[in-house]
Amino acid sequence: MGTEAKIFTRYGDGYGTYMTKDEIRQEIKDGIQDAVSRGKLDPLTKAEEDHLFDICTMPSKNVCVDAGDEVVMTNDEGTLKVSVRCGLSIDRTTGIMIDERILCMDTAELAHIDYSYKPIKTIIHDEQCAMEHAQLNSIIPIFYGAMPNLGLYTQPDGPVGNWAELLPAGKLQEAREAQEKACELAVRDIVTVAHKMYEAGADGINLDTVGASGDADALAAFTAVQQIRQMHPDFPIEMGMAGEFFLGMHGKLEFEGQKLAGMYPHNQVKIAEKAGATIFGPTVNTNSSKSFPWNLARVCTFIKACSEASTIPIHPNVGMGVCGMPITDSVPLDVGSRVDKALIEIGKADGL
Repeated sequence: MGTEAKIFTRYGDGYGTYMTKDEIRQEIKDGIQDAVSRGKLDPLTKAEEDHLFDICTMPSKNVCVDAGDEVVMTNDEGTLKVSVRCGLSIDRTTGIMIDERILCMDTAELAHIDYSYKPIKTIIHDEQCAMEHAQLNSIIPIFYGAMPNLGLYTQPDGPVGNWAELLPAGKLQEAREAQEKACELAVRDIVTVAHKMYEAGADGINLDTVGASGDADALAAFTAVQQIRQMHPDFPIEMGMAGEFFLGMHGKLEFEGQKLAGMYPHNQVKIAEKAGATIFGPTVNTNSSKSFPWNLARVCTFIKACSEASTIPIHPNVGMGVCGMPITDSVPLDVGSRVDKALIEIGKADGL
């Protein structure tokens, strides 16, 4: 008997490898089971599992959805990816025109290199001018984006204690109080920037990497969105998560009666809806030591559950190191295109 042909795939760090079809099928089953166990979700159906196997084993280097099944794209740190990340000496608003006229993006995002709401507040008038200039030179919707980033409010640079230092010292109450105060300060800054960007003609606001500092970071984001929605009922708000669940750095925080610590995407999206978000960006962590089929199966299980629970559009985060994308700066298109296809056709994503 001949040796079974092996198919090229990758690991979660982007490293190339070869697997047999049986090995890929088993990796898919294991990835689904991991998501089911962690998120307490229903598994993918047999048909969806087979479809995912077909996507992972397609002979083409790059794959795509059928014509007519395309979805819209939003982005975070949009203007920084062309100028800063690619090392091009161009203005941010020129980056937006490149997004629109060369890369054919459906939306664009104006962002500052110091991508957090706390420092943005101090230069908001300059950012308003940049937004107005960008609007005058483009057609596609332009969001303004930054991160809640509660870490910036901690000492020595910020006014509150650093819970990353207080917690290991056993000062639990002090750590919780510091997070609660930081949450209040972040809400004020986020709402101020959003209001000013609304006045400048922004087509929406994006809260990116929500929950990066734990459940207090998530609470700040949801509370800010709630206040923005009350202030501007017609203002689109996108929220992109930092990880697949909120770390319980505080552990006792709730929003609308729901405990935030440990919350997975299919529950996060319900909180985002209550707060008033109009687009939700779920995130599923990539495991660098596991195979691409394992990671993608796990992602599709989480994203499908999130899509089924949601009444607002979901745009899964497909940057480096999340939602099946390898943890590498330059994502190989062979796996990148498979992630996109799987999230649309199996995860039922409304955008990316």
